[in-house]
Amino acid sequence: MKPEDFRDSTPTLDLETYFTGQVRAWGIFQDRSGKIRRQFTVDILGYMDGDELVLEEDFVYSDGEESRRVWRLKRLDEHHYEGRADDVHGVATGVLYGQAFNFRYTLMLEVGERTWRVNFNDWMFMHEDGVLINRAEMSKFGVRLGEVTLFFKKEGHGT
Repeated sequence: MKPEDFRDSTPTLDLETYFTGQVRAWGIFQDRSGKIRRQFTVDILGYMDGDELVLEEDFVYSDGEESRRVWRLKRLDEHHYEGRADDVHGVATGVLYGQAFNFRYTLMLEVGERTWRVNFNDWMFMHEDGVLINRAEMSKFGVRLGEVTLFFKKEGHGT
């Protein structure tokens, strides 16, 4: 699957418009066998800072743990983005066509006393009524570790 496959798909995803303001997401992490290991919600505040889209993400996990990630996304041209966050190794790359956004990055993930470099291959798909669906495959050294599934809802869209 390539982002270009979604060139003519609708509804069109406009990242800057969608993520400006308040967005809430609900998610699960499943290990490679499909077992749900974690559930969480994310409250996102998005705003433009010059030519960058800033996403302040506040996570609350079902076990009570809380965390924060701040993304800074920059549009490079009509279809390409780059992104940075403190817990991301290097630069994230994104490609947007039609309703689909493919975002790839390496997250520095705390696992017990160690930090792992985990590769993420995110696919976001815009749907009606302000719903955005995200599926992310996590891998390390080419081995699939699991999947994260998220549903985003922009405040003020639909019911």
